[in-house]
Amino acid sequence: MTRRIPIIPTILVTLAIAAMIGLGLWQLLDRLPKKEAFLAQLAANPAKPPMAFPRFPDETLLFRRASGLCLQPPEIKLAGAGKSGFRAIAECRTGAEGPGMIVQLGTTRDPMAKIAWAGGEVSGFISHAPDGRSLIGSLFDHTPQRLMLVADTPQAGLSPNGKPDIASVPNNHLAYAGQWFFFAAIAAIIYTIALRRRSRTGLDVR
Repeated sequence: MTRRIPIIPTILVTLAIAAMIGLGLWQLLDRLPKKEAFLAQLAANPAKPPMAFPRFPDETLLFRRASGLCLQPPEIKLAGAGKSGFRAIAECRTGAEGPGMIVQLGTTRDPMAKIAWAGGEVSGFISHAPDGRSLIGSLFDHTPQRLMLVADTPQAGLSPNGKPDIASVPNNHLAYAGQWFFFAAIAAIIYTIALRRRSRTGLDVR
């Protein structure tokens, strides 16, 4: 006796597999080329003429040479820097109005270091400022990540900052595409096995 294929579960699984394949193609054909073009632009930024530190976030300016004037640093804090220990980061006032400026003054291996700096002219390159949002939080909070000026010359008592590194900008879209295609294949295999087992046990699921 021929057993019927369950219609509703099959439709749901087919839609789920189609959605996963669609997400994989989106990562592969849309997100990946855009990210590669963006990385090519960033790779060319260090050779461009220096500019004033931007007032507002703009990721296309990452790794550009820039300078700015810190009128006063109300706060200097330490942030983790991996093998380098800790980064000394100053929140600067740049005038009566405006969003201010974040400056990475240098690095230290002393977690209790007290950094004394009164502000002044700073030159270096533009990078991302530390972001306290969690991975899940960033999915719902689309506020642009703030930029930071990484100083060329460290302040007294600090070690030099690292050089601009394009590898620090993630490009995982090819891996994401592979994951979605893998999930689609696994779903298809599992559902096919489930249908065969139902057929062998003589179940007629509608």
